[in-house]
Amino acid sequence: MIRVVILGFGNVGQHLHKIFHETKGVNVIQGYTRNTTETTTKAGTPLISKISEIDSSADVYIVAIPDDAIKGFTKELKLKDKLVVHTSGGVAMNTISKKHHRGIFYPLQTFSKNTEVDFKIIPICIEAEKENDLKLLRKLGELISNKVVDINSSERAQIHLAAVFVNNFVNELYHISEDILKEKSLDFELLKPLISETAKKIETLSPSKAQTGPANRGDIVTIEKHLSMIEAELQEKVYMTLTRSILKRK
Repeated sequence: MIRVVILGFGNVGQHLHKIFHETKGVNVIQGYTRNTTETTTKAGTPLISKISEIDSSADVYIVAIPDDAIKGFTKELKLKDKLVVHTSGGVAMNTISKKHHRGIFYPLQTFSKNTEVDFKIIPICIEAEKENDLKLLRKLGELISNKVVDINSSERAQIHLAAVFVNNFVNELYHISEDILKEKSLDFELLKPLISETAKKIETLSPSKAQTGPANRGDIVTIEKHLSMIEAELQEKVYMTLTRSILKRK
């Protein structure tokens, strides 16, 4: 049985708590969150709001807090010879205070509070300074996911950068599309089948093979028509930046 303490109960922390609670071989013995008046989670896990109350008997301490707080928070932890890992994609392992055994447990996925995810298909990126700690993280990861990979901090930073493009930037494009349609009293729901089909293509095709549209065809007439329709300057800049990127690949 791997004993875990989850430090931070935002989106990532809550999802990890849920899957660990449902998984044989893992026991979440405690959760920490600064802003709570509750003493237990709905699953019965003890909740605390003071660092001084953190249980020192766990095998792994998973820090699931904002990136810029990791360094200071891990310095405050009153633990000795314990494995402390964080869940961030873009923060180096050595950001964790060197007084701990340091590691990474990074689920490569976007998490929203009330949206279910299937951990079995989520890659878990792990890293650790000590081989025994790496083995423990691999075992923990394999209990919840079918894909656990050893990734160092430099590689993870590259993955996180790429993830921002496919996740955050794509979502911003959805937002722009929604704004364009709202301005003309049109329903964004009309685009959802197209969004689903576009995402589905990537499961069987490379991005280069899946690309369609006026820029991919070199259809300058349609591109110019679209530009004449765009009213917001920022939207025009985004359209042209992406159009040029596609045209350069031809």
